[in-house]
Amino acid sequence: MKIVILDGHAVNPGDLSWDCFQQFGEVTVYESTLPNQAAERIGDAEIVMTNKTPITGEILNLCPSLRLICVLATGYNVVDCEEAKRRGIPVCNVPDYSTNSVAQFTFSLLLELCNRVGLHNDLVHQGDWTNCGHFCFWNTPQFELAGKTIGIIGFGRIGRAVGRIARAMGMQVLAYNRSRHPDGETIGTYVNLETLLTQADVVSLHCPLTAENTGMVNAQFLSKMKDGAFLLNTARGGLLNEADVAEALKAGKLRGFAADVVSQEPIREDNPLLSAPNCVLTPHMAWAPMEARLRILDCTVASIQGFLSGNPVNTVN
Repeated sequence: MKIVILDGHAVNPGDLSWDCFQQFGEVTVYESTLPNQAAERIGDAEIVMTNKTPITGEILNLCPSLRLICVLATGYNVVDCEEAKRRGIPVCNVPDYSTNSVAQFTFSLLLELCNRVGLHNDLVHQGDWTNCGHFCFWNTPQFELAGKTIGIIGFGRIGRAVGRIARAMGMQVLAYNRSRHPDGETIGTYVNLETLLTQADVVSLHCPLTAENTGMVNAQFLSKMKDGAFLLNTARGGLLNEADVAEALKAGKLRGFAADVVSQEPIREDNPLLSAPNCVLTPHMAWAPMEARLRILDCTVASIQGFLSGNPVNTVN
């Protein structure tokens, strides 16, 4: 059996091994693949793995040997799932590998906004503390989270994990989600979106990107938030109108904004967030601890085993 991995560098930049897939056949790994290279590289392979390289209907038409598509991520919008289904090709994803990693990173972003640890570390190393003449100093307002309210938009696995951490830090938790989960009832209080925005000191996004919510964080959304609130995004960059968020930061409506995702990745030089004040941006790395990436490989092995045994798992189409 021939297996092709189209963009392996994202999941495995060299610190993991692809050997776990050798049991299924001949494995070819490409670090990255341009869309116009995908069909040729897949060729007569029966299994293809992708992270961000699109698998379109045209590619499926050019690769008739394909029997299984594995997405090395949770989001599977890069695959034409309907066309794959029509051709009898299962599409498998990795549904739950980064919950703890992303929840942890969400609070890394929030704590950076609250305390600016990185900035103060730089100031200490460049001599500002040595020269200030006092036993301590701080260059930015410090913000305590205990007793504050966090509003979590998207209360799935990651959102609930964020809620648990918030509770442990003494925060009140409000949640907005299309459906309610019994576990969620023990973590926070489900409310409508307007209530969440008007009451939350911190708003954190953890919902999938859909046609309905694209650009939902716009000027109107921001106007409903408390003055001086924090906004976090570790979900998808397309949820934001980034120009509106930048304006809210410049106007002081938002105390701070932090995101691990932007609308176009890698970030463009003209992204308005790059010049906005009180804005922390990281390069889509919340999911990247080795523990999480090992789970991607383990889950994909299980998907292939299930497919070959006639008991498919993690299918999305």
